[in-house]
Amino acid sequence: MRIAYCPTKLTSERCADGALGGAALKKKLKIAIAGVGLVGKRHAASLAQLQESALSAIVDPSEDGSAFAASAGVPCYETLEALFDKNAPDGLVLATPTPLHVGQGLIAIDRGCPVLVEKPLGTTAAEALALVAASETSGVPLLVGHHRRHNPLIQKAHQVISAGDLGELRAVQATCWFYKPDAYFDQAPWRKEKGAGPISVNLVHDIDLLRYLCGEVKTVQALTAPSRRGYANEDVAGAVLGFANGAVGTLTVSDSIAAPWSWELTSREYPIYPPTPESCYLIGGSTGSLSVPDLRLWSHSDGAPDWWTPISASSLTRAASDPLVNQMAHFTSVVRGQTAPLVSGREGLRTLQVIEAIQKAGETGLVQYIKDLQVTEKHKENEGA
Repeated sequence: MRIAYCPTKLTSERCADGALGGAALKKKLKIAIAGVGLVGKRHAASLAQLQESALSAIVDPSEDGSAFAASAGVPCYETLEALFDKNAPDGLVLATPTPLHVGQGLIAIDRGCPVLVEKPLGTTAAEALALVAASETSGVPLLVGHHRRHNPLIQKAHQVISAGDLGELRAVQATCWFYKPDAYFDQAPWRKEKGAGPISVNLVHDIDLLRYLCGEVKTVQALTAPSRRGYANEDVAGAVLGFANGAVGTLTVSDSIAAPWSWELTSREYPIYPPTPESCYLIGGSTGSLSVPDLRLWSHSDGAPDWWTPISASSLTRAASDPLVNQMAHFTSVVRGQTAPLVSGREGLRTLQVIEAIQKAGETGLVQYIKDLQVTEKHKENEGA
């Protein structure tokens, strides 16, 4: 039986009026993490920096999972069912392989437990819709781990664009070029297979940011090229995006180009990547343009756009903090019922739809039209089962 979600479950009085009681605010939330690979461990490190929540358990059947749990001083369970039966958390982070996301997310939502799912939300948009439907019909929060949205520099860019400082958005250009060494593929041979190329593995991050900054994508055209190393997937792709607001986007992605223009190398977000002073996104409007992530805002000196008048840039200031820590703090706030998810399940689903459209357009050469996926009566019936 599904347990209805109430963010006030931390205090009995809160479910009656929806207000957070003092006890609920003071209680440290119990957050469990399923999957302690590289990303799961980063989530645990982020959680350790927060005062209002704490790691309560690990779910991982491997020896590494047990060892990590022991080092963190928390219990380890082999399955989510065992976790909820013995040590039900207030929130769950899923950092497991993508094929497990939907099934495990449904288990959490079935128990009325808010869940933060690593991207992508599922292996396909059609599959992921079942998880989104469960969240939307039950009211149990579902967040997707597009942590770059929580970066202060992206928040600043979003603020500037939303305020109309660029005028009417007309175009965006994104570059996602880097070179992955052969060892990257040899260590995990699945990375050489069809569907595991840079479109699905890397571009999903950039697409989510472009949607957040520039609006919904309605049409996609694309071209891909086969791997020069002989793998089954693509190693370079280009796409033209048609945004709902009339803007046009162009982007290219490759994991076999030696270049300084990618989010990883330009944002300084993750220290394992050597930084460069370049930018990877150019966003153009009718009165100004913005480069990201260096946040240089370009406009003509007299305020009127005119290519015969001087144009100059001002560097925008913004705060600096770890987006993964910010995301975990946000998750805690969502669990408490204090805020809505910045990247909801529906948001993650729409990003996944664009990625699928790029892949299909590259295969067929045909324009792809993106439509909202609806929660059907069948989905609702399944929720009540």
